[in-house]
Amino acid sequence: MTGRERDFGPGASIALTMASALLWGVAHLAVDRRKTGLALMTAHVLMFAAVLTMLTAFSANLLSLAVRPAWLTALTVVLVLVALAWSGVIIWSFLLVRPDRSHSVGRLLTTTLAVALCALVLAPTAYATRLVYLSRDVVTTIFPTNTAPIVAQDPWNGAERVNFLLIGADAAPGRPGVRTDSMTVASVDTATGATVLFGLPRNLQRVRLPEGPARDRFPYGFTGEGAETPGLLNEIFQYAEDHAEVVPGVAKGKRGPHLLKRTISDILGIPVSYYAMVDMKGFAEIIDAMGGVRVKIKEPIVYGKYREGLLPAGTRRLSGEEALWYGRSRTDSDDYVRMGRQKCLLNAVAKQADPGTVLNRFERLADATKRAISTDIPQDLLPALIDLSQKVKATKIKSLSFVPPLISTAYPDWSLIRHKVSQALSERPPSRSATVPHGPSRPAPQQTDSPVNLDATCT
Repeated sequence: MTGRERDFGPGASIALTMASALLWGVAHLAVDRRKTGLALMTAHVLMFAAVLTMLTAFSANLLSLAVRPAWLTALTVVLVLVALAWSGVIIWSFLLVRPDRSHSVGRLLTTTLAVALCALVLAPTAYATRLVYLSRDVVTTIFPTNTAPIVAQDPWNGAERVNFLLIGADAAPGRPGVRTDSMTVASVDTATGATVLFGLPRNLQRVRLPEGPARDRFPYGFTGEGAETPGLLNEIFQYAEDHAEVVPGVAKGKRGPHLLKRTISDILGIPVSYYAMVDMKGFAEIIDAMGGVRVKIKEPIVYGKYREGLLPAGTRRLSGEEALWYGRSRTDSDDYVRMGRQKCLLNAVAKQADPGTVLNRFERLADATKRAISTDIPQDLLPALIDLSQKVKATKIKSLSFVPPLISTAYPDWSLIRHKVSQALSERPPSRSATVPHGPSRPAPQQTDSPVNLDATCT
């Protein structure tokens, strides 16, 4: 009796079908189809070798590939093809070694096993494909396509530092438009990742607008328009959106970021290349999608126009709405305390968004992220940005906030601000966490081993 004519019992059929799912070609060898079996085994081993090589030798590049839509599309295709091939091998192996019709129970068991093995391959592949699709959707929704080519050898075009404007926007109920209540410029050394954060308070007044139609309208500094706009820095974004004539040639939705970037560039004396804005309401949805965020509240925080809410002191898990009040409330405090709490909140979210949480809640997080974040960072720059972020993690970040008593928000000393920025950027990177002094009577924030220097309210 040849191998092709062998009659396998239920036990042998089940064992060979399972073995073939774990290592392709086992069933083929059992029926003397040696060439096919060895070819399938070789293909299976090579596939696993390629996966292991990617996860080890090229692990540093995987995150960069994960933000490239073309690669994500290719990964989706590969996952589908591998799953179909794997399922095909299982079915093929089952057909070769299934019991004959006289073993009705054994035949049923082996058939059920083959179907279950195919499901075991297809189900996680479908889930992984869904995650890849969502990742691609997030990247293509949030990040615009490039308006200029990105040179892989030098994505920063020879710049020693690249400056990002990080905005926290608040569209509060009952108030028209968006107010940029949190504005921080991250200045990053492109070679070392050494970073300085420059914080600008929302209530800076008499802000000098950039040359052109905006300055022509407000030659002595921005003063707003009417009772709804008393002339603060946090109103410039929405003013530009509502008055196209101050930013001619810029499309709606881009006017605010365009004018605010140019304005803050002039204030600090450094070019701001890109911005990223987080809508606070959308940020609350991200926190809810995470299942809440744990923060340590040093003193009770009262919130609401009529003091209708209270966040008690202690370490607590906040919902999205509670976290929004934690970062927004100025009741019994001021803008500068609120700025500190916002930094604490962002740091807590970054720390607690671990891989397990992200994977378990990925779909909700992806949906909330698309609604919460807007930016002009182009897609092709994302791999370089991820590489730069790895350098940033290896350094200690300094921070400088232009708040009283260093700076008067009503009558800002623009020359002093530029001098402090130049001084902060010219200092050599410290060996340990350091913070630029805020002024003679304002204590420096507590040092920390975290990559971000936090205000004392975080501890």
